[in-house]
Amino acid sequence: MGSGLFCGAVMLVVGLLTEALFGASQTVYGVLYLPVCVLTALWVREGNLFIAPVVVPIAFAVGMVPVAKEGEGGALDRLMGMVTALATQAGWLYGGTLAACVIVLVRRVRRVRAVNRSLARSRPRP
Repeated sequence: MGSGLFCGAVMLVVGLLTEALFGASQTVYGVLYLPVCVLTALWVREGNLFIAPVVVPIAFAVGMVPVAKEGEGGALDRLMGMVTALATQAGWLYGGTLAACVIVLVRRVRRVRAVNRSLARSRPRP
């Protein structure tokens, strides 16, 4: 299972649990989104580092589906609830995405430095 699909599935489960246990509290959902972002950025493979900042906002929207409630529960009501929830919870969305970006960049810089060190060691010295 790819890291994007896994992250989306985890956030969907988080959304369902938030709805069941906390009455669809969007704040609880946002707080639980942050560790998922951090873990996604830490667990993604070195070759796919730059996918984490793209995947986590999509996963946020996927998990928001059970949490966002509006009106009687029809399709348009659900869509309006999603738009409202994404607008009002943008701070959590941006914060988690920023955390994932920072972790990914730090991992990438460390990886490039390690490769440069190994290349420098393998070069013959004059």
